[in-house]
Amino acid sequence: MDVTFGLAHLSALHLDPPSLVTAASEAGFVSVGVRVFPATGTEVRYPIAAGAPMTAETVRRCSATGVSVLDVEAFTLDGARGPVDWKPALEAGAELGARILNVIGGDPDLSRLRDTLAELAADASGFGIRPCLEPISYQCVDTVAKAARLAEGTGAGIMLDVLHFVRVGGTVADLEALPAGVVEVIQLCDGPATVPDLPTPTELPLGQSVDGSPRQIESRAHRLTPGSGTFPLVEILRALPDVPISVEVPNVDRAAREGTAAYLKDLHRATTRLTSPDTAGVR
Repeated sequence: MDVTFGLAHLSALHLDPPSLVTAASEAGFVSVGVRVFPATGTEVRYPIAAGAPMTAETVRRCSATGVSVLDVEAFTLDGARGPVDWKPALEAGAELGARILNVIGGDPDLSRLRDTLAELAADASGFGIRPCLEPISYQCVDTVAKAARLAEGTGAGIMLDVLHFVRVGGTVADLEALPAGVVEVIQLCDGPATVPDLPTPTELPLGQSVDGSPRQIESRAHRLTPGSGTFPLVEILRALPDVPISVEVPNVDRAAREGTAAYLKDLHRATTRLTSPDTAGVR
C-alpha cells in the first residue's frame, strides 16, 4: 500500500508559502503546512492573510500542483492571546483550505489554558478547522498525556511531533492509551538518542530566535532525516495507523549545503523508504 505524506513548513521555512507548495510538489509531497503566525517573538511573518495576494497565489499553486494545505501554524496560547489574535490565523487557514491549526500550550495556568483552548476550538469549528495541541518538550504542555487531558471535551486534537515525544521519554504505550482519533498529524523526523551538543546558529529563517536551550536549537535547526537516527519511528507509526504524516526536518546547514530542491527530495526518499510496507511493515 502506498503511503503519502506532506511537508511541514519548518523543513524549508526560508521558502514563502507559494514557493513551498511548488517545491513540495517537485519533491513528491502531497500536502504542506504553512506558517501563518510567528512561533517565536523575533520572527517576521510572511504576508499571508485572508484576502492577501500571497494567500491567493498559494491557493493558485495548490490548485495547479494538486498539493493541499493540511495545517497552519503556529499559535501559542500563552494566557494573554484570545479571539482577536486567533481569528486572522483561522481566516487565513480557511482560505488556504487547511483543516488543522497547530497550537502550542504556553500558558502555565492549565485550567485557564483548557478554557481558552475550548473557546478557540468553538471558534475554529466555524471555519472547518480543528485546533491541535503540539506537546513540546520545553513548553508547559510537554507530553501527549497532558495534551490529551487538556483536549478532552474541548473539541481539540493533538499534533504529535516525534522529536519532542522522544525527548520527554514518550513510549508507544503512551500512544496506545490515547483516545481514538485524537492525534490528527504526526510530524516526522529523527535524531540521536540524546540531545546533541550543538553550536548556536548565527541566524535562522524568518528571524527565528537563536537563543535557547540545546533542545530548542535542535528543534529549530538540527533534526535528522527519518531513518537516519535512533528514534523508534516504525513503532510510533504502527501505533497510529492512517494518521497523516508531515515531514518536519529543519536542518539549515544541510539545506544550504545541498540546495533546497535536493534536500527536500532526499527527505521524501528517506520517508518513502521508512514507510514502505516491504521494509517497515508500517501499514
